Amino acid sequence: MKLERLNPDQFKQFCEFIYEKSGIRINDKKVTLLSNRIRHRLKAGDFEDFDTYYRFLTSQRGADELEGFLDAITTNETFFFRTAKHFDWLKNEFLTELIGQHRAGQREPSLRIWSAGCANGAEPYSIAVCLAENAHRLQGWSLKILGTDISEQMLAEAREGKYKERAVEAIDQKQRRRYFHHRTEENHWAIRPDLKELVEFKKHNLMDRISQGPFDCIFIRNVLIYFDRDSKRVVIENLVKALKAGGYLVVGPSEGIYDMLDPLQRLSPLIYQKPDEKIRSASSHGAEGRQR
Repeated sequence: MKLERLNPDQFKQFCEFIYEKSGIRINDKKVTLLSNRIRHRLKAGDFEDFDTYYRFLTSQRGADELEGFLDAITTNETFFFRTAKHFDWLKNEFLTELIGQHRAGQREPSLRIWSAGCANGAEPYSIAVCLAENAHRLQGWSLKILGTDISEQMLAEAREGKYKERAVEAIDQKQRRRYFHHRTEENHWAIRPDLKELVEFKKHNLMDRISQGPFDCIFIRNVLIYFDRDSKRVVIENLVKALKAGGYLVVGPSEGIYDMLDPLQRLSPLIYQKPDEKIRSASSHGAEGRQR
């Protein structure tokens, strides 16, 4: 039987199922894309048609297939240092502030950063490069980067840490020599083990609270564009709860969440901070002392 594409009823069924399991809302214009991705799962499992596959997927017997299905639907490729100004802020203003707080006795020498919806790992590894470039300033610090995604396929690629030339175009030659091995015969760039050690990858659905944390900084970029407003509110609530007081949320330009970030203070169009009364009070007292 030749499968062209999902009919309207089938498309609606699959979209509702995807939303229920991941919080991701599929755009009505994505019928062809969704049809193509589901068709690959049909061929892999030798299913006769879309309806047969849907019945299996939503049955108890289909529990093991759910992971592969969500992988096929949510797979996303990204590249290093996407939106470079975020990483410039991270390695300059952000780290300088935290180091200053430590020297003032306001924090321990530890740093935890979460890349939420990390796809193939380019974002958390970009963060790792920023920290490694500041190793002299962070000597003696405990540094942990967590990358999470709902797709096991993406997490497997992230853990492997191998990237094609187009993914590393924004990385200069000095950084490439220091943090990557160039595999000429395979035509890819592989992350060096010492940089890999900074990053841990775990499967996580953003609709759920995360057990790790709290975090000094959370990156969530080009992820929530796939969520509807109700799901976005749930995710934002989870992210804010996972932030330390004084921690930062770095968002993408197309997330559509800016009216949902009231608990946070807007520092720039894409960077928000969770208020920390202790640090604010200490800074205020210090300023008063200098004025006397």
